[in-house]
Amino acid sequence: MAFNNRALLERLILWPPAIARHRQYDRLVTHGFIHADGMHLLFNMVTLYFFGRQLEPFFAGYIGSLGYLVFYLSAIVIAIMPTYLRHQRDAHYRSLGASGAVSAVLFAFILLAPWSKIYVFLIPIGIPAFVFGGLYLGYTIWMDRRGGGNINHSAHLWGAVYGMLFTVMMEPRAATTFMARLMDPAG
Repeated sequence: MAFNNRALLERLILWPPAIARHRQYDRLVTHGFIHADGMHLLFNMVTLYFFGRQLEPFFAGYIGSLGYLVFYLSAIVIAIMPTYLRHQRDAHYRSLGASGAVSAVLFAFILLAPWSKIYVFLIPIGIPAFVFGGLYLGYTIWMDRRGGGNINHSAHLWGAVYGMLFTVMMEPRAATTFMARLMDPAG
């Protein structure tokens, strides 16, 4: 709906001064439900579908049937917090999209299944998930430090960190299991 309704987009987007001045705290969540365009939405939702459907039973086993939803919604908020804090007085800054939360989902999956293959557009072979994760984090950090553009790389980075930390909080053995699986690709 926000693609065709500018007023709705402006009300839901993360605009830090609206949070500080008008106490519109809901924007910390609502920004994750609007996207810049159809491709942005499609890319996030395809990634969410393929990795999320494998994580949902994992979280349900620890925190119930709504566990995955709790994880995803909290990831929307946590991934955007460093951006909000950095730009809370910047009237020109805006951010939207689910990419931070989707990054949390992706990295929770990588932590649980490091040798799974991830297929990237235009690359004809699957890349081990942990290799993809390392490359993705390196690129995200580089682009965040570089600045500019219309992509919130900070949300991608903090979403990834949150996805791994949340998973380890649910299952503390996930970190040691990750390391053991890295050392034994066939296992």
